[in-house]
Amino acid sequence: MGAFTESGRHRVAVLVRHGLLPMELGIVHRIFGQARSAAGEPLYEVVTCAVEPGEVRTDVDFTISVAHGPETLAEADTVVVPASHEDYDPEDGRLSAPLAAALGRIRPGTRVASICTGAFVLAVAGLLDGRRATTHWRSTEDFRRLFPAVRVDPDVLYTEDGNVLTSAGVASGIDLCLHMVRSDHGAAVANEVARSTVVPPHREGGQAQFIRRPVPERQFATTARARAWALEQLHRPLSLRELAARESMSVRTFTRRFREEAGVSPLQWLTQQRIERARQLLEETDLSVDRVAADAGFGTAASLRQHLQVALGVSPSQYRSTFRGPGTPEGPVERGEQAMSAV
Repeated sequence: MGAFTESGRHRVAVLVRHGLLPMELGIVHRIFGQARSAAGEPLYEVVTCAVEPGEVRTDVDFTISVAHGPETLAEADTVVVPASHEDYDPEDGRLSAPLAAALGRIRPGTRVASICTGAFVLAVAGLLDGRRATTHWRSTEDFRRLFPAVRVDPDVLYTEDGNVLTSAGVASGIDLCLHMVRSDHGAAVANEVARSTVVPPHREGGQAQFIRRPVPERQFATTARARAWALEQLHRPLSLRELAARESMSVRTFTRRFREEAGVSPLQWLTQQRIERARQLLEETDLSVDRVAADAGFGTAASLRQHLQVALGVSPSQYRSTFRGPGTPEGPVERGEQAMSAV
């Protein structure tokens, strides 16, 4: 989660440059600025900085006045780099000397994140070499050509590789910031921020960033009813045939339509929702790991452990202790116990 300021707040620095997209700056301030502790205290301190303090041009018909300079980056626990169209020379891929010097102020180990084509700045600075990253789908081919040392994933909303994170388009910056809040303070805090902002509380980073029909036309049947119903049935095995029947579709049609609308397959989506349910129960209840596994639809503690390890790299007890301190130990597991085959 990084170090904290003397006030106990995690300091987020947003580095803006000429050509800034104002919405991206607003996303960072809104998401982190809304995060509160159970006592109602702000959990983050968000500071906007520029290479040179003063007026910063945006890509629309107004400027913003920035009071803080690059020294702010040296004091940050998290640095967020939004997109700009004036970041570097596309001919030789070099940063301007002032911007390079500003990025050089970031302390080792600081969490660094980009929104949209802000990833180009991180890549030019060498922060993405050997790492998995993404950017806006329109720019992924140029990104791959310019930065062959970066493992580009063009089909996701955001990536996290160690302490460096990248997001795709503008809206996925919301998902990325919520992900960081969730990683720092748990689902309850992130969900409250999402409710206040009126956005979905969580979209997995692996979800497709470009969906052909994000808002299905009225004449087409959708899979929304099946998804809503499935969320109430996560505790039991669910088959594709059952889900398709809720929409009066064939399994083949339902699977195709589901992927078009949700960006992932029905089985992937169910696993994601079950992981989310398990995380919520681990954070907010004292239920045993066996009971959490059953209520989330994984059936056994062994299955839950396996899925949580793959998704987050931790066991249920480790995850619970991260957000709640030492708690209920994991229950015993039968020798040879296998993960459920049902989704």
